[in-house]
Amino acid sequence: MKALFRRIRHAPHGPKADEGERGRTGGSEPRRPAAGDPGTGHSSGSVLRALLSPRSAAGQVFLLQVGIVVLLVVAAVTALILQAHRDSTREARRQSVTAAEAFANAPGMEEALKSPDPTAVLQPRAEAFRKRGGVDFLTVTDTRGIRYTNPIPERIGKKFVGNIGPSLHGHVLVETLDTPSGHVVQAVVPVTGSDGSVIGLVSSGFKVRSVTSMAANQLPIILGTGAVALVVSTTGTALVARRLRRQTHGLGPVQMARMYDHHDAVLHAVREGVLITGPDGRLILANDEARRLLDLPADVEGRPIGSLGLDEGVERMLASDEPVTDEVRPAGDRLLAVNKRITAPYSGQPGSVATLRDTTELAVVSGRAEVARARLTLLYDAGVRIGTTLDVTRTAEELAEVAVPRFADVAAVDLLEAVPRGQEPSSEAWGRMRRTALCGGAKTSALPPAGKLITVAPGTAPDRALESGRAVAETVPHAAAGPPPWDYQGPEPDRDQGHGPDQDQVRAMPEHGLRSLVTVPLRARGATLGMVHFWRTGDAPAFEEDDLSFAEELAARAAVAVDNARRFTREHAMAVTLQRSLLPRGVPEQNALEAAWRYLPAEAGVGGDWFDVIPLPGSRVALVVGDVVGHGLHAAATMGRLRTAVRNLSALDLPPDELLAYLDDLVIRIDADERTDEEPGEGAGVTGATCLYAVYDSVTGLCTMARAGHPAPVVVRPDGTVDSPQVPVSPPLGLNGIPFETAELRLAEGSKLVLYTDGLIEDRNRDIDSGLALLHGVLHGVADRTPEETCQTVLDTMLPEHPLDDIALLVAGTRLLDPSQVARWDVPSDPRAVAGVRRECARRLEEWGLGETAFTLELILSELLTNAIRYGTEPIGVRLLHDTNLTCEVSDAGSTSPHVRRAATTDEGGRGLFLVAHYAQRWGTRYTPDGKVIWAELAPYADAAGGMADATADTLLAQFDDEL
Repeated sequence: MKALFRRIRHAPHGPKADEGERGRTGGSEPRRPAAGDPGTGHSSGSVLRALLSPRSAAGQVFLLQVGIVVLLVVAAVTALILQAHRDSTREARRQSVTAAEAFANAPGMEEALKSPDPTAVLQPRAEAFRKRGGVDFLTVTDTRGIRYTNPIPERIGKKFVGNIGPSLHGHVLVETLDTPSGHVVQAVVPVTGSDGSVIGLVSSGFKVRSVTSMAANQLPIILGTGAVALVVSTTGTALVARRLRRQTHGLGPVQMARMYDHHDAVLHAVREGVLITGPDGRLILANDEARRLLDLPADVEGRPIGSLGLDEGVERMLASDEPVTDEVRPAGDRLLAVNKRITAPYSGQPGSVATLRDTTELAVVSGRAEVARARLTLLYDAGVRIGTTLDVTRTAEELAEVAVPRFADVAAVDLLEAVPRGQEPSSEAWGRMRRTALCGGAKTSALPPAGKLITVAPGTAPDRALESGRAVAETVPHAAAGPPPWDYQGPEPDRDQGHGPDQDQVRAMPEHGLRSLVTVPLRARGATLGMVHFWRTGDAPAFEEDDLSFAEELAARAAVAVDNARRFTREHAMAVTLQRSLLPRGVPEQNALEAAWRYLPAEAGVGGDWFDVIPLPGSRVALVVGDVVGHGLHAAATMGRLRTAVRNLSALDLPPDELLAYLDDLVIRIDADERTDEEPGEGAGVTGATCLYAVYDSVTGLCTMARAGHPAPVVVRPDGTVDSPQVPVSPPLGLNGIPFETAELRLAEGSKLVLYTDGLIEDRNRDIDSGLALLHGVLHGVADRTPEETCQTVLDTMLPEHPLDDIALLVAGTRLLDPSQVARWDVPSDPRAVAGVRRECARRLEEWGLGETAFTLELILSELLTNAIRYGTEPIGVRLLHDTNLTCEVSDAGSTSPHVRRAATTDEGGRGLFLVAHYAQRWGTRYTPDGKVIWAELAPYADAAGGMADATADTLLAQFDDEL
């Protein structure tokens, strides 16, 4: 276009110019010049001048091709020389190493070096070898570098020139030296003796030959190829130049004028105004579209820009020398997009060219597109920002925050009261809602605040929106004399104090600038959860029809997030309720430990953490902490099954390692059952769990524990020291791993045993090691605190802000049973010893103030001790423990366990254990590494004999003695 303007400026315009050209040409069509005509440029002389002239395109292409050919020839020659030099050097290095190693390993080399005159022996050999191998030089030296041989005899006995250090250590060295005789490559090879030591050195080398002779043979080929390429390129350039000149047909001025006429027609036909100004600020050319857009007069060419009556902004833009790109300028009732460029680099005379385009209609369309783009952006932001948490209230607040101020000036969210609690919404509760979120700053002063109870008035916009399920708009929320859209009441305490609806404040909303309202119901999965209100205030435009559809789309997206939060709240509450129902409600009655515990579910959902305190016979207690993999109802249910299993297995009084083995088998069977129940195509979810089981004996202070993939416990000694016992760790439950191992540690009275799950010491910002170190630091100052205070201190310090996993914490303060409450006797395997032990036990019960239970204890002791003497193995012992209950234990070295059975009427025996089970609160068998213990517990001060007469009691005991 710019070239066209230059041609138009220097060509005559209008019909007169056309007639003048026709007159000079006779009005005929332009003739095609004949070949050889000087005007056509087809002669060989003109072609040659074009090739030799650097100003022509053909000459420039020719020079470029010549330069490329010369460059390629130079590059080829250089590459040839470098390659020849590299090959000769590489060959010299290889041959020098080969020659030196061959001579160094030649037979008799060691004897020659150790001879009295090595030179006399080696010089002839070296020279003969050098001549046969074509080596430039071959030198033998001793370990100090003194030459024994050399092609130049005068150098024998002198110092070798080169580096011999690496060769003295047994290495082969190849180096390149610049010597007065030229470039030399030499290899130095060690000569080793029979003992492996270096006894001399051999150096051979070659002079690097000149590569000129090697490259000279190929140089003519390269130069010839370059010359041929140059000739071909010259011929091709000439043919192309001749072809191009032929394509123009040698057109003269007349033919070019006709071409300009065509261009002039195009110039005035396009729907884009064109203005060309000269260096003096006068208008040179204006096409028809420019005249129309700027309302220019007919005689506009040649006039100064300032005399055209243009708008001030357009006139200043055209008169300046600055370029303009897509700048929108008002011109009358039009908006013009202006582009302006300076013509100085493209024309002989400086000036400028400006194009004008009418964008009045485009501005309207662009405005609508911008609004649509802003709404799409807002919907995208809503999808990102609404529902970031699974909290109903926070989700409602996010909806209000997204809408203000980009869509509305004020936004309020009202939800049915059942929704924040996670319950199912119902249509019967539509009339009463709770304001959950309100956003808009000071403009919200006329509205019911968050937390207030909202009552929807019949016939109002909120009521119609709830009934129709669609957005409803009102330019003014309500008339002053009509009913308000809602009234609101305060919380329950406010209503008790007599505060009623503040309808005057609600009716005053127009006076606070709330001019336009859109109410949209929040519906998800076919249920109405509440509604959202959008207000515009002051001079903001009222809501239109397009705004209603956008509000419905925004509310629909938010409703799904609110419903997801509601459903999560319900599921979370159910899971928490289930898990808390499966966890201990309190610490059972026992005197062995003072225990305290804490359980905190994760924010994302409950998991499978659990703990337990289980009293065991013999003034012992079991402490359990475990963690099931995963979260949710499944993990909580699995936790309940494992906790029940642990309680049942603890009733068997199993050692910790055996109990974990049974628990591991249970987890494997649970996993197998779940795999069987899975639908085809679902992922196989492996059930896994960790567990720590510890048994503390308050009589001896011994604590036996085992763990399956669980964090080690922490012990706080009475002196305040804190350590983690080295309890062997086994694989988690459900992996069918190696047998479990136990560890024993003796705890002093007043120690604290801290058991926990990994949620306490590990989170996204803290690894296990740093968490364990932090726990140790917290426990350093709790030696004088109760377990309850210790639990609170640990949680206050270590609880994450947003727990991602459940946290179970169990702190147990140890106690020791007073030695005066323990009595023990060793019993010989003699039936006559039973009566004596029975009398000793009765005497000890009198000392403890438990004489009322003496008969029941003697009866039970007689049966247990009789069975131990008859069927057991020595040593046999009896132990009484006076704790919460009275416990009688009979131990022996046997492994057989007695069983209760009902004796027939005619049986003479078999009723002993039946009497034990009847009169004892509970009884059982506990296996130890040395045998077994049969125990029975009695409630203190209870006459289990039921008032049996002394005579009858004496008769029973006499029968036992007779049986013995």
